[in-house]
Amino acid sequence: MIGIEHICICAHDTAALKDWYMDMFGWKVVYDNGKGTFFLKADDGGMIEFQRSDIKGSKQDMKATGIRHIAISVDDFDGMVEKLKGAGVKVLIDAAVSAKGIGTMYFEDPDGNILHIIHRVTPL
Repeated sequence: MIGIEHICICAHDTAALKDWYMDMFGWKVVYDNGKGTFFLKADDGGMIEFQRSDIKGSKQDMKATGIRHIAISVDDFDGMVEKLKGAGVKVLIDAAVSAKGIGTMYFEDPDGNILHIIHRVTPL
């Protein structure tokens, strides 16, 4: 079997960013090297690594080449939209539900990384 184990996000304050993801999505720390590198595990087993960086990145357009967003599946779409908006996230594309019942919303985490929540009635 071949799969994706984790995605890495570099940040200046990895502890603060890790805490935000834990607060928003309820994910758990499964690795902490004590030097600012953390792994959070989602309920489905996927992981995000937070790695310290002192290099300033540049802001990219949502459609620029390269990795543009991380999609996070949710069971309670309306509840998550409310939670994220209540937390003051910068919404890039507001929450909408398609004719097929697919809910989506694009927003930024506190460091400006683009995230996408999605609820599919029927998984791909």
